[in-house]
Amino acid sequence: MKLRIKKVHQKENITTDLTDITDFLFKIPSSSVKSVLSVVINLHSYLWVKFSPLVRFNSSSGNMAGFVIMVRHPKKAAASVSSLPQKTKKMYIIPMLTPLIKEILALAPVSQEVTVQGWVKTKRETKNLVFLDINDGSCFAGIQCTFNRTEAGAGFDSLSGLSTGASVKIQGRLILSPASGQTVEIAARCVEVLGPAPPESYPLQKKKHSFEFLREIAHLRARTNTFAAVARVRNRMALAVHEFFQARGFLYINTPIITASDAEGAGAMFQVSTLDMDALFRSGKAPDYTKDFFGKPAFLTVSGQLEAETYACALGRVYTFAPTFRAENSNTVRHLAEFWMIEPETAFAHLEDNMELAEDFLKFLFKTALQDCAGDLSFFDERIEPGIREVLVSVAESRFSRISYTDAVKELEKNAAAFEFKPYWGCDLQSEHEKFLTEKVAGGPVIVTDYPKDIKAFYMKLNNDGKTVRAMDVLVPRLGEIIGGSEREDDLSRLEERMKSLNMDSAHYEWYLDLRRYGTVPHSGFGLGFERLIQYITGMVNIRDVIPYPRSVGQAEF
Repeated sequence: MKLRIKKVHQKENITTDLTDITDFLFKIPSSSVKSVLSVVINLHSYLWVKFSPLVRFNSSSGNMAGFVIMVRHPKKAAASVSSLPQKTKKMYIIPMLTPLIKEILALAPVSQEVTVQGWVKTKRETKNLVFLDINDGSCFAGIQCTFNRTEAGAGFDSLSGLSTGASVKIQGRLILSPASGQTVEIAARCVEVLGPAPPESYPLQKKKHSFEFLREIAHLRARTNTFAAVARVRNRMALAVHEFFQARGFLYINTPIITASDAEGAGAMFQVSTLDMDALFRSGKAPDYTKDFFGKPAFLTVSGQLEAETYACALGRVYTFAPTFRAENSNTVRHLAEFWMIEPETAFAHLEDNMELAEDFLKFLFKTALQDCAGDLSFFDERIEPGIREVLVSVAESRFSRISYTDAVKELEKNAAAFEFKPYWGCDLQSEHEKFLTEKVAGGPVIVTDYPKDIKAFYMKLNNDGKTVRAMDVLVPRLGEIIGGSEREDDLSRLEERMKSLNMDSAHYEWYLDLRRYGTVPHSGFGLGFERLIQYITGMVNIRDVIPYPRSVGQAEF
């Protein structure tokens, strides 16, 4: 049997006889193959065959690493290439980067040659041995590299000067580790110091650092265990957001960051202008916004919701995932001036549909975190917030209760003495109220609905009682509100009346009112603050520690 191999970015082809994948690998001419480490097969609707970390070969463009993909084979197949139909016999070798530590740790150790690149976390020495723990950020675990001083090796003379934070490239054999604490290690044969980190000046020595100190060196804090773990969880959750909505027929849209409208009607917005404010201040004159860049006052958006509604009323289901900004002068562990919002909008959907979507969304995110971020969550459970895994499991497996705002207030009033802020009908629920509802009343996550219209945004659909709106807040144990949403007002006259009562200039919202003039439909949506989500999953207390570079009152460094 013949298998045709095409090298991407090269003109030459290789044809070789084979009976299975192993034969295929070893029958590539020896001048082309430097090492073969393992085979990983992942069967989906197509067959993907990945050689990891991979076939290494030399070519005119230099030493390259690659993996092999078997294209379009709709049936599940065994590892034997000989069992596949002839038309699927084309494979491609695609250049890729040096293997990550997480990929090396997944290999079976058979004394194969490996290369690792990363930063020194720790260094230990005995009489004849030097142990370096190397991490490249790809996973929580590092890999131990062991150097035997009695064996001559390239770069061994640089080991004495190595310290925490230095970047290195190490080559050696992957072997079973004889010590406890790790399954495999690298018996190193050469080391190259890529970049030193002088211990007298490098601020991240192996000791405990406060989060306050690490915020001052935010450009380096991702090298710590805590912030590297936060970054990996944040990355996986961002992907999970797209996976959830794409699988349910939602289209991802990009809403504007600069806007002339206030979605929340709160007024706490950052203004965007090219006018010379210093000159205006000295002159004492009011700004003439007709001479400004946009010809009118413009702001950084507080939400992409209104614009998302316009697309939902044309495409059915859409979502945004973008930065938003609020100029609230609040210096607490729960507030940021710049943060990311996830905002789905669904046409032909009522409040009940919205609640189901929000519940399914949170459960999907928590289950994904538990499954795909297990190593990082174990760290958070042990070092940051004991019991956080148990909380996530409980919420992911719970049925979210439903309770109206009116009934919730009645329950709170029964225990009014327990609260700093006394509850009453018409009050905006405080964090202490929300936690009480989840932990004492519902005994788990709960969705509170039908809030008084006077404490909610203008766009929420008015109930028949004329006093409440079709709003919802999703509350979870330990935090309180995590999602806020509503059914949107789809009746033009009611929306206009509501805007008039709030002294809003409808001229700025004519485009929004058009949705009710032409082909109006019931529609709903909600918002989830991404940083609030990451804070909940990781147990981090301060929201400024779950975003790479926090922006808050008096803080805009980096």
